[in-house]
Amino acid sequence: MGLGIGRVVSTPEDLNDFIRGYVEGELYGDEVREEQQDLFIPGGASEPNGPGDNSATMSLFRYQTECGTVYSHSGNTFGYTQYAVASPDGRRSATVSISLQRTQKDTGQKLDVYTAQKRVWDAAICFIFE
Repeated sequence: MGLGIGRVVSTPEDLNDFIRGYVEGELYGDEVREEQQDLFIPGGASEPNGPGDNSATMSLFRYQTECGTVYSHSGNTFGYTQYAVASPDGRRSATVSISLQRTQKDTGQKLDVYTAQKRVWDAAICFIFE
């Protein structure tokens, strides 16, 4: 189980279901989804940073990556780092979770772990578009 910043306890499977429902509009409907698409602010960042060029809106990040545009949210708290990503239509998704708190600000071996996790994120994004 993971403990998120909002103190929500969930499994990686729960997180995956949530990101898919959020992105495809199942949770809030097409009207909110369309409104949200107009509100992205370039340069918005999450902690840890997501891949590619970031934009942010209401609790959602858009990442322009070499494999395509995805919608996502990353986060960490004591003992966990998680990343959930979905295709633009929400039909394909992936969740990566480790039981360590790591960010791009770490150094030494901790940074090596973060970098390895980020490589997994990048592979998951490209897999979404296969």
